[in-house]
Formats: sequence, C-alpha cells, structure tokens
Amino acid sequence: MQIGDVTIDPDILAAIAAVVLSIIGLFGIVLPVLPGSITIAVGFLIWAIVSGTVGGWVFFGIAAVLLLIGNISGAVLTGRGLKQREIPTRSVTIAILVGIVGMFVLPAFGLLIGFVVGLVGAEYYRVRDWGDAVDSSLAALKALGIGMLIEMGCALTSVLLLAVAIVCHFMWWNAN
Repeated sequence: MQIGDVTIDPDILAAIAAVVLSIIGLFGIVLPVLPGSITIAVGFLIWAIVSGTVGGWVFFGIAAVLLLIGNISGAVLTGRGLKQREIPTRSVTIAILVGIVGMFVLPAFGLLIGFVVGLVGAEYYRVRDWGDAVDSSLAALKALGIGMLIEMGCALTSVLLLAVAIVCHFMWWNAN
C-alpha cells in the first residue's frame, strides 16, 4: 500500500489491526458493553485473510475454537450459577445498566461499583431483605466472575496464538 512517498506492507497493517482488536476484545470480556470474544475473532480473521498463509489459518481455527469454548462455557456456567440461586436475569440487567451509568459518574471504578450497587439494589427490591439480597448478589458475582475468568483464559490463549502467528509470519513464513 502506497501512502504518499511511504510504502506500507498490508501484512503490517493487518497485524496492527488484529492486535488492536484483540486488546479491545480483552477489555470487552470485562466490560459487558463490548463483544469481547467476537472482536478478538474478527481481528484474528483479518490477520488470517491478509497474511494468506496456511499457518495463519490453522492458528485462526484453533483460536476460533478456543474463543467459542470460552464464550459458551462462560455463559453456561454463569447461567447455571444464577439459576441455582434463582437470581433473575432482570437483576443482572439492572446491575449492568447501573454499572454503565456508574462508568460515566466515576470513570475509574464506576462500572464495578455501579454494577454491585445495582445488583444489590435489584436483589433487595426482589427479596425485601438486606441479608438475602447481599447473599444472592455475592452468589451472582461469583457466577459471573467464574464465567468471565473462563472466557478470559480462552481469550488470552487466543491472543497468545495471534502473537505467535504474527511472529512466525514475519520471521519464517513470509521470509524472502
């Protein structure tokens, strides 16, 4: 690609785009307003298409399976944990909305504080007992945390595979 007097290798642009999307995706796993695993997969797909190597596609396939496993198992385990404690989706939805508001009110920790306050508030409204509301909120946080950890583990492994694929591409696969 030619920009003025500078020639930029499309492989380098694709690598940069894939890394940026992967970083955004990792944040998306923690912040529920961004699609984390999907963003990482899209970045890796861009890399595989532009690099055009068999190795890039193999690494993408492995990463896609990992991301799918992480996404599904995180959702299943979270849902099962919430269902066991009979915590309705409404409480989690309210917590997410209050967390988003909190993100703007307190930029550094507002999402987390808002989420917890919203969850406890929604649970108190549902059960009308502070002790039960706190207990069910802690159970919900544990279930959400376990799901998030599993998804994050699979996503980090996928991002590591992307890094290996990029390094291999520039060091060996594309060596002229």
